[in-house]
Amino acid sequence: MLQYPREELLRLGFPYKGKWNGDIFARQRPIVLELGCGRGEYTVGLARRYVDKNFVGIDIKGARMWTGASEVEREGMDNARFLRCEIENIDQFFAPTEVDEIWITFPDPQMKKRRKRLTSTRFIEMYCRILKPGGVIHLKTDSPFLYEYTRRMVDVNGFEVLTCTDDLYASGLADPERSIKTYYEQQWLSRGKSIKLISFKPTCEQDLQEPQEDDIERDDYRAIPRPNITNIQTS
Repeated sequence: MLQYPREELLRLGFPYKGKWNGDIFARQRPIVLELGCGRGEYTVGLARRYVDKNFVGIDIKGARMWTGASEVEREGMDNARFLRCEIENIDQFFAPTEVDEIWITFPDPQMKKRRKRLTSTRFIEMYCRILKPGGVIHLKTDSPFLYEYTRRMVDVNGFEVLTCTDDLYASGLADPERSIKTYYEQQWLSRGKSIKLISFKPTCEQDLQEPQEDDIERDDYRAIPRPNITNIQTS
C-alpha cells in the first residue's frame, strides 16, 4: 500500500506521477482506478478477472484498504496496488492521460455538500485531467439521489452514455465485471435496495454545467442501522 506524506507531496511532488507503468507496475497495461475503494473488493475482483490491466484502489482510510492489500500480497498479484490519499488530490498522483478508466463504487452521496460529491463537475474536471481521451467513468451506487443527480449531470453536459440503469440486477446488464459485490453493496442488497449503474465518457473541453437538483428526492434510509454481513466475497 502506497502512502506519501502530505508535506512531501506539496514540497517534492509524487515521484511516481506519470511512471505508474514501469515503476509501480512492471508491465505496461491500461490503468484503472477505484475511488473510495474501502476494503478493495472491486479492485481485487477486477484485477483477478482482467490480468491485462493494472488496477489502483484509492481511499483515505488505510485500515480498511489493508484487507484488499493483504489479498493482493497473499496471492502475488502484480496488477493491483492501493494508494492512500484524498481524492481531492488525485491529479497530484497521476499525470495527464495516464488513466484509462475510473470506477466510483458506493460513495457517500453527499446530498448537502455538492463540492464533496464524487460525480460533481468539480471532481469530473479533476478526472478529465488524468483520463485519456475517450476514458470511461463508472458510478455504481445504491443511492437514488446520487444516481439521478449524476444522470442529469451527464445529460446537461452532453457526455456519451454507455450504460444507464436504476436496477442493475433486474436489467440483464449484470455481467461478471458489474456483478462484483463490495461489502456495502451486499448490505444494501440484503435490505432490498436496487443497485444503480451509469457509465459514461466525459468531455471537458467546455465549461461544465451543474444540473438542477432541487426537485431530486433525497434518500431517506441511511439512518437505519446496517445489518452485519459475513462471508464477504470479491467475485
